Amino acid sequence: MENVSRACPHCAKQKNTPRSDEMQADLQKRLNRAVGQLNGIKQMIDDNRYCGDVLIQLSATRSAIQSIERIVLQNHLETCVVEEIRAGNDEIVDEAMDLIRRVAK
Repeated sequence: MENVSRACPHCAKQKNTPRSDEMQADLQKRLNRAVGQLNGIKQMIDDNRYCGDVLIQLSATRSAIQSIERIVLQNHLETCVVEEIRAGNDEIVDEAMDLIRRVAK
């Protein structure tokens, strides 16, 4: 699949969010842990492990992913959304609310 950059519909720049090295490292660590959990669950399924144990691991993985979502959402609100509001783009609030609704499901 070709890597295509998409322009932000509300601004002229690309959809890039600079993150601190510390945040990048934290997100990568959390993502790697979630990937490891998913690989472990896959192995549990392959090994016909007890359903309850699989469900507990699925719940832990979902919690880890939701934690990542909250961190990225907070960063989005504190950077991208604030920047757009300061630039006079109040429509970004509707976009942010839509995003929050989609993530909160």
